[in-house]
Amino acid sequence: MWRQIAGQPSDALTRPDDDEEEEPLASHFNTNNFGNFLDVEKDKLTVRYTGQGAHNNDVGAIQGNRPVPRKRRVYYYEVTVLDAGEKGLIGVGFADKNFKMGKQPGWEPHSYGYHGDDGKKFHQNGQGEEYGPQFTLGDVIGAGIHIQRQEIFFTKNGKHLGVAFRGLPQLPLYPTAGLHSPGECIAVNFGASPFAFNLEAMLQEEREQEEAASWVLHCACSISIPAGVTHRLVREYLLHYGYADTLRAFDTAAGTTEDAPQLGTSRRSPFRSWSERDAPAVATMAPRQAIRQRMMAGDVEGVNALLMEHFPELVVSKGGKRPDLDVYFYVNCMQFIELIRQGKIEEAVIFAQASLSPMRGLLTHRNRAYDAMLHDVVALLAYEDPLDSPLAGLMHLAQREAAADVVNAAILVCGSSKPEEGKREDKKPAAVERLMQQLVTVQNELLAANGGLGEPFRLSQHLGGPAPGPACKPPAQPHPNGVAPMDRD
Repeated sequence: MWRQIAGQPSDALTRPDDDEEEEPLASHFNTNNFGNFLDVEKDKLTVRYTGQGAHNNDVGAIQGNRPVPRKRRVYYYEVTVLDAGEKGLIGVGFADKNFKMGKQPGWEPHSYGYHGDDGKKFHQNGQGEEYGPQFTLGDVIGAGIHIQRQEIFFTKNGKHLGVAFRGLPQLPLYPTAGLHSPGECIAVNFGASPFAFNLEAMLQEEREQEEAASWVLHCACSISIPAGVTHRLVREYLLHYGYADTLRAFDTAAGTTEDAPQLGTSRRSPFRSWSERDAPAVATMAPRQAIRQRMMAGDVEGVNALLMEHFPELVVSKGGKRPDLDVYFYVNCMQFIELIRQGKIEEAVIFAQASLSPMRGLLTHRNRAYDAMLHDVVALLAYEDPLDSPLAGLMHLAQREAAADVVNAAILVCGSSKPEEGKREDKKPAAVERLMQQLVTVQNELLAANGGLGEPFRLSQHLGGPAPGPACKPPAQPHPNGVAPMDRD
């Protein structure tokens, strides 16, 4: 991933929104393994019972082609009774992969079912317990697992029938249906068509209840945020990334106090810092803003000129110290990408041989993924149209922003270093980003404590506001290798 802050987990802010692939869902019945006395139609969604149903073992059961996913809040599917047959001995529910296909769901261990002939719920025995109404021809029966809560529920014709089972096993379950009397026929809907039950409304109501509960807890704990903290966080973010114009407008709109940083109060700098910690960011605001503007415009030559003028220690070896390896790596990769973007292939080849080739293996001792990224960057040469290739993400404007963030972080560290003491600060994100990272980490730990079962926390779902602008940057399109910048040598 390109858009990273040194020293932070590679997916601290993006996981799972950007990096995590969705778990595949069942799309049809599994026709490679199903019970006797069943005729599955070509659509693999409709199944009919062809047996006599004379014995208990004459059940014909069938499962979905994929298990219930683990990383989502709720899994749900529906079955429509096209023909109730002679007795309506139809069962709908869930079972593990070792389930015997000659039994109804709920009769065997690790299986759960709701049966149409008596409306009972079943779990690992054939006795059953009272649960809901019977169902027959034309009824639509839904079966759901609230993965986060480890609960199974059923619906009938769009009506929630309540929780049927709690405390599910930590093993994959499959959507399962059983038929047991002549003429029975069902069709399954794994989500390709709208459900009879309004699942989204249920989920929205749950989220609203959770938000209300969080607010009640907040009020009960009497948690108060000191005045000015929010202003301070926003201001520090703008200062950290060098958004001078936005910061100026923010200060003007918010008003200033005697102890707040103001604009235009110093001949040396248009900013006055709240604290000594802000001094490096304040002192380097103007050149950092100029460098970011050049990088977002793809003007790498201009970037190098500004770095040489204001921060030569980042790009030139001096006193036995190497230049900043992050800046060296990202700026050179950006230069190559810009040459590819401009169609200057011959220049790109020459630049790769002169500047990129020496980097191969140079950084492996710090992070092997650097070589993988370098390989992908150079591989852009292999595509006639890189924008229409598997590596198109490297051509995205977000990669310019990623490189700009790396250079910005290096400048802040350079400004905060204390050569006389042999000390320097690590590269860190803005305070508000550290808060978000902490939030994501806590939520991920809570998910892990639940055995990884449930809906992963997606930060983007909880963030709102105006359209992306200088102070509201859209999520970058991450590079797949997940490289975080290294500390400066």
